[in-house]
Amino acid sequence: MPKPHTFPTLYNEALQISISKLKEWEYLNPEQIKSGTLTWSRNGNKTGSISIKVNTQSEQPYIELDYKYRDEPRNYKVRLVSMPSNLGKGLIWYFFCPQTNKRCRKLYSIGGYFLHREAFKNCMYESQTQSKKYRQLDKSVGAYIKADELYSQLYQKHFKKTYAGKPTKKYLRIMEQIHKAEKIPYGEIERLMING
Repeated sequence: MPKPHTFPTLYNEALQISISKLKEWEYLNPEQIKSGTLTWSRNGNKTGSISIKVNTQSEQPYIELDYKYRDEPRNYKVRLVSMPSNLGKGLIWYFFCPQTNKRCRKLYSIGGYFLHREAFKNCMYESQTQSKKYRQLDKSVGAYIKADELYSQLYQKHFKKTYAGKPTKKYLRIMEQIHKAEKIPYGEIERLMING
């Protein structure tokens, strides 16, 4: 009898809460208490939602999460910690995971609680599960395949192309990938897709 397949849980497919999104949605403004709802969807179908309250007024800032997991109510707080920006402008925020006691910029929900990625065993990123052949193909023509995604990132509503008059690292990285994609001859793409 063959051994059953064991597929790892992927971080990419888990529900996530990120500091950058909370900042973009103005939950991390100083000296405020702000409540709202986070909703996730995949291919237009809702996959989850939770109520949150972010308190940056408290001496110990926190995010309070309130949701149901398999019909069981969950309500708990995750501390927020901040450090002054090395640019001298504002604060850099982090979650402080209650299980690992580590700072992080993303919390993942695997098994019903939002925690630092190291709190979960046997989980992987999607890229770690790809074959050597696929990774080589992605390295060769991945920029061409992802060109539409790169352009949509570039023209997002709040995307910053410059900071203090200089191009941002993210903008330069995206432009480098776009230029790389434009230099790939179509015949080369076709050959690699057929032959690998």
